[in-house]
Amino acid sequence: MSLYDGVADLTLEVDGYELEPLEQPISPQFTRRTTVIRLRGGGHEGVGEDVTYSGEDQEAFQREGSTLPLEKKSHTLDSFSQLLERLGLWPAGPALEQFRPYRRWAFESAALDLALRQAGQSLHEVLAREPRPVTFVSSMRLGEPASIEPLHRWLDAYPGLRFKLDPTGTWDDALVTGLVESRAVDTLDLKGAYKGTPVDQDADPTLYARVAIAFPEAWIEDPELTEETGPILDPHRGRITWDAPIHSVADIEGLPFPPRMLNFKPSRFGSVRALLGAYDYCAEEGIGIYGGGQFELGPGRGQIQYLASLFHPDAPNDVAPGGYNDADPAPGLPISPLAPAPSETGFRWGDAA
Repeated sequence: MSLYDGVADLTLEVDGYELEPLEQPISPQFTRRTTVIRLRGGGHEGVGEDVTYSGEDQEAFQREGSTLPLEKKSHTLDSFSQLLERLGLWPAGPALEQFRPYRRWAFESAALDLALRQAGQSLHEVLAREPRPVTFVSSMRLGEPASIEPLHRWLDAYPGLRFKLDPTGTWDDALVTGLVESRAVDTLDLKGAYKGTPVDQDADPTLYARVAIAFPEAWIEDPELTEETGPILDPHRGRITWDAPIHSVADIEGLPFPPRMLNFKPSRFGSVRALLGAYDYCAEEGIGIYGGGQFELGPGRGQIQYLASLFHPDAPNDVAPGGYNDADPAPGLPISPLAPAPSETGFRWGDAA
């Protein structure tokens, strides 16, 4: 039986939904905005989070309000998913096409949470998997020009912290030497698979060679394989992982070579069916997984921590608690690994509400 078979027939009553805006100022130039979807029915509530990065898209969604015709008494999780497939979740936008599945995932995760709560069951019970402590890393850039100071600041506060870093063209030999000496780097995200976004990073043969050689045990995520960079990374194929291109099993099968490891961001998959199908596929093919986040401000962060606890708890999961997004470390943050904290019912982690 597939993983999706375990949840597809959960019954689901939907009376309506509400949207809750969340925001967090990050810099004078950027405020992170997301939208919590509160799906209601049968005296229960299910939650999901739209993590679309465009603030304009989020504001348009929130202004639109609860206009989708979702109310019905005879849904199953699968029929509700099929309804979402037919509906126009984006009357305007998105700013980037890659954001389209993010809203679908917000509704699907809310529906999964609601169906489980109506059934009085938790996700791990339905899937017959035991939640385990979640290993996590802190993801960051080191500024422009790059400096090791942010990493040292965090290590001073949390000496055992591990990192997922975004190399850029200003990483020089001195910086790389300092990072190697820290022995705290698990993953290097080259951002070569991103196009038309603020985080794009050109395929730089010098940078690729520098980090691949200097960090012989680190995962190398999302390189852009060109005539110049392909041969440089060919000896390191076993450490190459993919994130941005992965939305489905078909995307995994279409990679340049079979991967040993992948970064799964549930919002990229859009539907519960697609995500659980990819988990099944990777289990069959012996492909490892670590989880990735999308700067969630609300219940979406707990949901990806929950999935990590069930499917890849010991991997370098980019699912750190929200406090690790701040520029300066605050005292008392949870440390890795996170203790299992699934709610008694539903698709929730900890005190998510």
